[in-house]
Amino acid sequence: MARAEEKSWKTKVLIIFWILFVLGIISTFMIFLLIAKGKIGYLPPIEELQNPKNKFASEIYSSDMQVLGRYFQSQENRVYVPYKELSLNLVNALIATEDVRYRQHSGIDSKAVIRAVLKTGILRQKNAGGGSTITQQLAKLLYSKQRAQEFSSASFQKLVEWVIAAQLEKYYTKDEIISMYFNQFDFLNNAVGIKSAAYVYFNTTPDKLTVEQAALLVGMCKNPAVFNPVRKNKEGELVNYDRCKGRRDVVLQQMEKAGYITKEESDSLQNIGLELNYQRVDHKLGLAPYFREHLRKIMSAKKPDPKKYPKWMHQKYYEDSLAWEKDPLYGWCNKNQKPDGSNYNLYTDGLKIYTTIDSRMQQYAEESVREYVGGYLQNLFFTEKRNKRFVERAPFSNNTSKAQIDSIMARAMRISDRYQTMKKAGISNDSIQKAFNTPTQMRVFTWKGKGDSIATGSKDTVMTPLDSIRYYKYFMRSGLMSMDPFNGHVKAYVGGTDFNYFQYDMATVGRRQIGSTIKPFLYTLAMEYNMSPCDEVPNVQPQIFLPSGKIWRPKNVPYGEAGKKAIGQMVSLKWALQTSNNWISAYLIDKYNPENLVRLFRSFGIKNSIEAVHSLSLGIADVSVGEMVAAYTAFANKGIQTEPLFVTRIEDNNGNVIATFTPRMNEILSEETAEKMISMLQGVINGGTGLRLRSSYYPYHIKWETPVAGKTGTTQNNSDGWFMGFTPNLITGVWVGGEDRDIHFDNLAHGQGSATALPIFGKYMNKIYNDTKLGYSRTEPFQVKEIYDCKKKEITDPDEEALEALFD
Repeated sequence: MARAEEKSWKTKVLIIFWILFVLGIISTFMIFLLIAKGKIGYLPPIEELQNPKNKFASEIYSSDMQVLGRYFQSQENRVYVPYKELSLNLVNALIATEDVRYRQHSGIDSKAVIRAVLKTGILRQKNAGGGSTITQQLAKLLYSKQRAQEFSSASFQKLVEWVIAAQLEKYYTKDEIISMYFNQFDFLNNAVGIKSAAYVYFNTTPDKLTVEQAALLVGMCKNPAVFNPVRKNKEGELVNYDRCKGRRDVVLQQMEKAGYITKEESDSLQNIGLELNYQRVDHKLGLAPYFREHLRKIMSAKKPDPKKYPKWMHQKYYEDSLAWEKDPLYGWCNKNQKPDGSNYNLYTDGLKIYTTIDSRMQQYAEESVREYVGGYLQNLFFTEKRNKRFVERAPFSNNTSKAQIDSIMARAMRISDRYQTMKKAGISNDSIQKAFNTPTQMRVFTWKGKGDSIATGSKDTVMTPLDSIRYYKYFMRSGLMSMDPFNGHVKAYVGGTDFNYFQYDMATVGRRQIGSTIKPFLYTLAMEYNMSPCDEVPNVQPQIFLPSGKIWRPKNVPYGEAGKKAIGQMVSLKWALQTSNNWISAYLIDKYNPENLVRLFRSFGIKNSIEAVHSLSLGIADVSVGEMVAAYTAFANKGIQTEPLFVTRIEDNNGNVIATFTPRMNEILSEETAEKMISMLQGVINGGTGLRLRSSYYPYHIKWETPVAGKTGTTQNNSDGWFMGFTPNLITGVWVGGEDRDIHFDNLAHGQGSATALPIFGKYMNKIYNDTKLGYSRTEPFQVKEIYDCKKKEITDPDEEALEALFD
């Protein structure tokens, strides 16, 4: 009886066990089925598993294939890298550390799961390791945000990851999963994805990572916040060095254990310190920041809506509308659609944008602006403004009244970010004014170093916000653009001295009066009316009757002793242009009509509103450096004006070419007129206001055997200094001035275009000529049929002392 009862009890237990076992299997099956159907937790749609929605930064490349920068959303500086571009060291380090049986399982490692349950779950061994495979970790990286939004996801996290991992293994190869993992992981410090991480921490690419570098990055995968190698304390000391080195060494030991490296290699590599080459990622840093910002704005532009332009922005609406219709690059993202019908996005679609910028020429342009403006001109300006007679009005001109200065400063305060933020917060005007006059700690811009070793920098100081506004007005600004006249390729683009502190772009956005650089257009008008450079006109002060009934008698500054002797004489047009004679310019505009000059100006590509008045002959029009450079292409390109070309092609994230761009040209002059202008503009350099470029007194001089044409420009009170210069195959425009027109040199010798802008051109061109790999020759001649010497001896060996006296 007892045996029967015992047998019955054992049978019941066995039955219950099998029932529970079967129920467990069924329950597990049902749970996985419900997860797979999306009823529990978050399971991405099949389409998304096949094509995960990754956000990739767009990259900007120079014409010589250097990465200029990236466009990315905050914390999304990710650039796609295929498996073939990953260092084998990276792959080995990841597998050895995170998933040694990666090549054998199908997304779930049963041995690792059992180990994790027994050692971690039951025995509570903290160092037993987890059970997640690389595929599971990828699933977590890809879909963690969606899972976090699910109420039931916490309980089924691992199960959901298993299902997603199995699906990923179904649709992707092992190599593709590793590539996706490295592309997805956030290594902190704006290093999202392995390409960014390789650059940020080691200034290299993923395919070139060494064993110890790969081990450090893979070590960060455990917890990047804990193993952040560049984290510093308030004193600027690295706080994670030992921890990061220890984690790296663990990875090296795992690689040895897995057989990827020998014990000797592991021991040797562990003796190496953390040799980082940290590169801080910021869109304000690196080459061509003004260009990159300009490109971002025009590519992302939307179709102009007149309702969004106030009346005072009518001109801007006209220009934007014209660009939308005529320029394929303007608004490109909103004009073109992806295969799914949505518009392209610079920040998430991983575009590759190939620009015309040459990184070497860009470097030389930025150096030239920095060396001359920061290394020489700025000190000269400081010296002048520290003069006791000027110090109360500094940095404004001594001719600026106190009322004008107060008005300028008040306006500058109102448009500042600080003022706008306080105003939006509802703070009263009195409180804002008090805040702007209260000293506070701040970091401000400063020049560091001297001469050619000059660099931009910053310093900590205490001053009132209002004083800081005035402080920044002390600094001279500059803009430069350089382009090929035949295909429009923009080779260098400098919008200012430091994008971090002076973000207003003086290459294409800012417009200033162009002074005498307008005169070549006026002389072009005369040449189109069949005049010749050697035609003579009287060098006398004209009296011009204006439509208003007034008489205009323009002033003129004679060019040296020869200029004084030429007063009242008949002079050639070539001589008049090379000496920048105002009387002859006034004579020509009166002869050919201001309206005709404006129409010609328009054909050269100048878009700003210009009033057809006689004083236009002296350069009162506001024009950007970029517009001027594009206009001057007509002289070098046989009468054909070429619009600036910033981008040659765009590729999608898979390397498919989705857009190409070609030069936009307009024939506006006869070839004969263009050649006449080249001859006259060479005269400006060889015997006129641009002669300083040839002088050996200056380190930026261009030797006589080098063909150069150009024109200087100086506006009223020296507010703007210009130089437009070109060689047979390169045109460069330079502007220098203050933030406001009332900030300028009061000394003509220091403030004229030949002293402020021309030297930057000289420095830049010498750097280019010295780099023979660029292919620019010092002796390549202009292709012209006739040189107009007007029967006068050209200057070939000037008296250097007389030349120096002329400039001083």
